[in-house]
Amino acid sequence: MQILKTRAELDSYREAAMSALEAQKRKLLVCAGTGCVAGGSLKIYERLSELMKEKGLPYSVELQLEAHDETVGLKRCGCHGFCEMGPLVRVEPQGWLYTKVKIEDCEEIIDKTIIGGEFVERLAYRKNGQIYPRQEDVPFYKKQTRVVLEHCGHIDAESITEYIAVGGYSALEKALFDMTGDEIVAEIKASGLRGRGGAGFPAGIKWETVRKLQADQKYILCNGDEGDPGAFMDRSIMEGDPHRVIEGMLIAGVATGATEGYIYVRAEYPMAVNRLKNAINQAKEIGLLGKNILGSGFDFEIHINRGAGAFVCGEETALISSIEGERGFPRVRPPLTVERGLFGKPTVPNNVETYANVAQIINRGAAWFSSYGSPNNTGTKAFALTGNIENTGLIEVPMGTTLREIIYDIGGGCRGGAEFKAVQIGGPSGGCLTKEHLDLPLDFDSLKNVGAIIGSGGLVVMDEHTCMVEVARFFMNFTQNESCGKCVPCREGTKRMLEILERIVAGKGEESDIDTLSELADMIISTALCGLGKTAPNPVRSTLQYFRDEYVAHVNGVCPTGRCKSLIKITINPELCRGCSKCSRVCPVGAISGKIKEPFVIDQSKCIKCEACVNSCPFHAIKEG
Repeated sequence: MQILKTRAELDSYREAAMSALEAQKRKLLVCAGTGCVAGGSLKIYERLSELMKEKGLPYSVELQLEAHDETVGLKRCGCHGFCEMGPLVRVEPQGWLYTKVKIEDCEEIIDKTIIGGEFVERLAYRKNGQIYPRQEDVPFYKKQTRVVLEHCGHIDAESITEYIAVGGYSALEKALFDMTGDEIVAEIKASGLRGRGGAGFPAGIKWETVRKLQADQKYILCNGDEGDPGAFMDRSIMEGDPHRVIEGMLIAGVATGATEGYIYVRAEYPMAVNRLKNAINQAKEIGLLGKNILGSGFDFEIHINRGAGAFVCGEETALISSIEGERGFPRVRPPLTVERGLFGKPTVPNNVETYANVAQIINRGAAWFSSYGSPNNTGTKAFALTGNIENTGLIEVPMGTTLREIIYDIGGGCRGGAEFKAVQIGGPSGGCLTKEHLDLPLDFDSLKNVGAIIGSGGLVVMDEHTCMVEVARFFMNFTQNESCGKCVPCREGTKRMLEILERIVAGKGEESDIDTLSELADMIISTALCGLGKTAPNPVRSTLQYFRDEYVAHVNGVCPTGRCKSLIKITINPELCRGCSKCSRVCPVGAISGKIKEPFVIDQSKCIKCEACVNSCPFHAIKEG
């Protein structure tokens, strides 16, 4: 690979890469995000390659700068976002989207689409009888604004050449040669970019603080330890557009005077780690990482650290301890990370999505970025949409988009036409929003006003059949298991809260438990050491606020949704029972007795609520209540 030593050489390389990309008049982009890979997309990719080879079609899997003959481009791209419909294959230049593709579909795609230029209608997305050939016309995509995710699903996720061809590293070039560090910082501040990983602290202020400090070494830190249940925004960016993250970190280094960067990635993201390693190696080989980048005199190196699965290491001081080889414990602040962070030096800590916004801001300007969203809440935000919703997947919308637009216009509403009940936003550190919040703008300030946070951006949708007390127990169980144990309020407080919640869902709760939960929540929030500890009670507090009646019902021995097994009573209707004995024969604990041709009965002290009897009764005489 050519080593680029000057700005002119990068410009020349980009022109050649653009010409090579334009020579690929037709392209097949196979989703190689984690979701589609789990569904077999890499096997589909290999089969498409085999078929084109067998049929003698000129095709290329890597962008070749030397040969500009017309070829079919076959690419492994990043996550398209529409995970519900995977594996996905996009066809360009038409912009067609094939959904739920299987190995046996590959030959038809080659014969009809690549050779014949026809659309394979049976692979199209359908909704209410309407067929959507083009990806951008699908309702799931139509109301999105993909800025950070613009390349995911559209370019080869493993090619630096293709990234450069679509404008990659042009923002770094501008930062190195056309702007001063102060101007870069001013542009980031003017854009209003706020951290996309938690509370939304302004990125420009962090950069400005580190720039002004005098130190022999400064660091750029990228937090890719995305541990919230149901969240996969950062993972998809690292997998689908790793060079954009690297470029953002490089620009932060230029702005602040830092010469080393660290990306901390959770161990459960092996594909993200591999794509980042590949991207770093490519950038080094081409001269965009290392010493004297493009002859500018600027040096920068990036290292990858893999987390060991500790949720607390998503908190920046615990993350720093982990990188330094210590146990992942949070540290007392002050001093702030920007003043004394990694190895005791000034450090810029931002998450993956934050850095992925930087190149666009430098290239297009602060005014362009702030044209999305609202004042003090500018730009777009990526969300992972999961739970009881028709269209699960990865989305990106302008800050301030309402929950209603996301749930119904993009997500397609709750599965099976069920009624929407709530959404958990911000993971274990967040809170729930209800029907009364459907028209609430999803931005930092609006959510703070109702006691919730965006967090990293996970949205877990719950319908009318969801027990909110069990939801609170689930998140408290997660938080308690993941507590680092350093401070007593979090270590012991979350344990006591979990014990109370487990009693309540087991039907052994008392009315005083509800008030105790509130008191414990207030105590932990006031006294816990780190941000994760202080936000640990949020799911309990928000469910108590909006669904207190469900807690009261559980204390009185009833789960309104019928989801808590311990509160379910399975009975046999004697008027419907024919005494066939099927129920007693399938009961694993011998809880059912009776005489043939006479009504059978269930011993409630033995019943384990396995529902085997309910499913076996041919007369529908056994019911839950």
